[in-house]
Amino acid sequence: MTQSSRFAVFLLAAAAFAAGIPALAQTPTSDAPSAPAPTIAPAIPRSINSTLRDAELFYEVLLGELNAAGSDPGAGFALMLDAARRSSDPELFKRAADIALQSRSGDAALTAARAWKESLPGSQEANRYVLQILVALNRVAESLEPLRTELSLAPEMGRIASMQGIPSLYARVADKALAATIVEDALTAARSDPALASTAWVTIGRMRLAASDHDGTIAAARNAQAADPANEGAAILALELMENRQPNAEAIVLAYLAGKPLPEVRMAYARALLEAQRYSEAARQLQIVTQDKPELAQAWLVQGSLLLQEGQYARAEASLQQYLARLDNPSEGAPTDNARAKTQAYLLLAQIAEKRKDYAAAQSWLDKIDNADDVFSAQVRRASLLAAQGKLDEARKLIQRQPADTPAQQRAKLMAEVELLRNARQFQAAFDLLEQAAKATPDDPDLLYDQAMVAEKLNRLDAMEQLLRRVIAAKPDYHNAYNALGYSLADRGVRLPEAKQLIQKALEYAPGDPFIVDSLAWAEFRMGNNNEALRLLEGAYKSRPDPEIAAHLGEVLWTMGEYHRATAIWKEGMQRGADNETLRETVKRLRARL
Repeated sequence: MTQSSRFAVFLLAAAAFAAGIPALAQTPTSDAPSAPAPTIAPAIPRSINSTLRDAELFYEVLLGELNAAGSDPGAGFALMLDAARRSSDPELFKRAADIALQSRSGDAALTAARAWKESLPGSQEANRYVLQILVALNRVAESLEPLRTELSLAPEMGRIASMQGIPSLYARVADKALAATIVEDALTAARSDPALASTAWVTIGRMRLAASDHDGTIAAARNAQAADPANEGAAILALELMENRQPNAEAIVLAYLAGKPLPEVRMAYARALLEAQRYSEAARQLQIVTQDKPELAQAWLVQGSLLLQEGQYARAEASLQQYLARLDNPSEGAPTDNARAKTQAYLLLAQIAEKRKDYAAAQSWLDKIDNADDVFSAQVRRASLLAAQGKLDEARKLIQRQPADTPAQQRAKLMAEVELLRNARQFQAAFDLLEQAAKATPDDPDLLYDQAMVAEKLNRLDAMEQLLRRVIAAKPDYHNAYNALGYSLADRGVRLPEAKQLIQKALEYAPGDPFIVDSLAWAEFRMGNNNEALRLLEGAYKSRPDPEIAAHLGEVLWTMGEYHRATAIWKEGMQRGADNETLRETVKRLRARL
């Protein structure tokens, strides 16, 4: 619109106003929706009805809107801000700030917000605009005063919620450490208030965690727990630290769980234990959750999955049936996406049936899956059933026929087919398939690692080592590569000091991983350090009673003359995985009678 056109509209509006036409100022008397506002000017806030008595102010507001809607938002902002200052109307201040924000003029928006706050110092909304704009502009150092004001203006019942929202407010700032310092300073008063102290410390902890200050986060979580042992916020903060492998965090979680914890927090702790591969401890926590809050559906699902991994098929099936029952009778613990949630249980139940070689039952579980998003997972399980019945070619064709429109889907198809070939002991075909895929992405560490593991099965140990060295070069923190190479050397009894060093390197990246601890124990055993090997294996087996760890623990005990303990461990391992190759070979080689 040209300036002359705007002036013509302006004159028409002025004439209408002078003639007493109150259309812009009236409140609709009907509940029917009003007609949309003209595109040349957004509707003027109703709260300024009283200011419309001043024709000059009205003209200024109208012209400001016309400019804002046209090609000169800067002029619109200036007019709107001037009108706001003259009227002290909060809606006009807000509109001026919004015009500036819409035109991406952060400094102008801050000017408007500060003028608003100066005109109406008791307005929490004005102060919040100042605070949010300062943070968005990364002017973190200037945010201290408005943050303090935000907390002081918040109603008493809303101060905890205000503090809880602070980490989100500062989530995108560049200088996380400065933001943490500012927030800590702003919460000085709250930290000395018994009703607010625990929340204040949790907030400070979250800011420190965002700044990667793990020691400071631990200290904040401890202070939060000291202020209120029942505050789950401190425990949740500590759980996040556990994910970052901070060893001192777990004590905070355990202290919270010793009281009257929320079952959801215990569930989160169980998940953290699973992530750390501390399966036995996770199982104990899940058992408590299912006893204390049986309506929490997810606990039954996770417990069923864990029991399946441990080879306890009957208990796993019972747990999954409990999960399905709770989905059919939903409560607060049930997922909202019922079809997708059931699919997870159906796939696990099909896997249990397959382990029992009850292929008809496995197929019946898969037939229940009608969720389009999970068709591929169901087809992969169907292919596994076919392969288990000796129909490998048919199984591979089933996988190959699945659509794959994205790189992730193509990778999933590749790995599903490779897994079929590995399970069928078709190692050369699996190696060739991986080698062909690796040509497209020669430095993909996952493909290289999988290819190395298949090379080992082919007894191509030089190729395996070369591939694992490439993995380490491409991704120096790939702990599985260090562990696999170290274990391979230890198992063959060659270059044992190097093997131990490689495994210890893996443990630096994945401390406490029971399978890596098992590898270290095996290196110690090969070096003749039986007592140290036994100590490590007993710890690993307690954490993860896996058949392969059972094989190694039993062999160390057998070598030390503890035959009864060895056979007992092997029997336990057989119950969990009678088809484990390492366990079966160990028992056969040592001619043990179980």
